[in-house]
Amino acid sequence: MAGTAQIPLYSAAKVAQEAQVREAGNGMCWATFGELRAGSDELERIVQAVPTVIAAALRQRAWYFVPLAIGENDDTVVAPDYTVDLGDRAICHRNVRFGGSECIFISTRLMQDRFALAFEFLINVGHHFVDLVGVPQSFAELAWSQATNDVRGETSHDAWESRRRAVDRSRGNEVDERAKSSYLESSFSDALAVYMLSLTVDFDYADLREREYPLLAAPALAERLRHVAEMFPPNPGYEFDIRYRRRG
Repeated sequence: MAGTAQIPLYSAAKVAQEAQVREAGNGMCWATFGELRAGSDELERIVQAVPTVIAAALRQRAWYFVPLAIGENDDTVVAPDYTVDLGDRAICHRNVRFGGSECIFISTRLMQDRFALAFEFLINVGHHFVDLVGVPQSFAELAWSQATNDVRGETSHDAWESRRRAVDRSRGNEVDERAKSSYLESSFSDALAVYMLSLTVDFDYADLREREYPLLAAPALAERLRHVAEMFPPNPGYEFDIRYRRRG
């Protein structure tokens, strides 16, 4: 494997200028750069999983799938290949703004498989969408009713912590409105990401489990995902389905 000194690092601006940006059928803009494990067809399948309504809100953004994105002070550089040393310096993604557009660089070589790569990309999409459009009232009511009814678990550490602060029983009937807002944003972006992931790969819900918090009860998540699917139907060629037990 080549040493760190043999692999040049490119500025994010140079990569954005040189990489050929493509537009998926749903309108999402994306590009590749460097030595990736994932092929273009696989990446396009992941990108195209984003429902067109969501994609339409993200027109001013482009996603770049690169081997490694590295933060250096306030700058972002990209490694066109992988080494252990460079991998230790890289992070999952870096956001860089050029004029009126935002470029998101995804470190594909930090992801172990298609599941991890797709989830990193789709979590990012979910957060950007929520930042732009907020949380639909109907979803907010659903998620908040689950939280106040003590439905077990949550969908991410951020959602779990903000929910815990929002419904802290020691304050009686008082609600921490800032924590509630953070909780609803996190739970909605999580639901979007899990929903889009389910359109992309077949996975067990337990695959999402992390140690820091208990995972949301499956029936409660299913309720959220069905609600999201009604708002953002799958694109042609994708199918949304929930199975509580695998056959065979």
